[in-house]
Amino acid sequence: MIKRAFDCLLAGAGLVVSAPLWALVALAVKLEDRGPVQATENDPRVTRIGRMLRATAMDELPQLWNIFSGDMSFVGPRPLRPGEVDARGDGQLLRLDQIPGYEERHGVRPGLTGLTQVYAPRDISRTSKFRLDRLYLKRAGFWLDLKLILLSFWITGRGEWEKPNRRL
Repeated sequence: MIKRAFDCLLAGAGLVVSAPLWALVALAVKLEDRGPVQATENDPRVTRIGRMLRATAMDELPQLWNIFSGDMSFVGPRPLRPGEVDARGDGQLLRLDQIPGYEERHGVRPGLTGLTQVYAPRDISRTSKFRLDRLYLKRAGFWLDLKLILLSFWITGRGEWEKPNRRL
């Protein structure tokens, strides 16, 4: 109950504070837009505004509405797409529901940030991400959530979400 109240309070404040910024970002993207983007690494179609939004995680601001409405929480495992698979090192495809920890992940609301997002490199395997998600589920609590939120703001403020070897 405290987690939900905290999510609503923080998401509501974030929505109010960021609302004017959304209009500016939309205008900047429109002015710099070079067509539809299905981005790849070093994609020339990615705009400077898009890079800045990704580096600062401002592209996640619309998720505040999902948190406020109760579909997500600030902290928890990232949501999965139905039917998602993991490509193993040997090229084999593994359905995510076959990975240990899959069911536990769905016992809690998905989150905007978590142990995986703060502490793990972007390119770790799904199995490793699930391990961190299970660790979060075992240790979940207000103080851990608060720590992860503050670290996420720290990383965002430094514009380091996309850096492969960022240091806290």
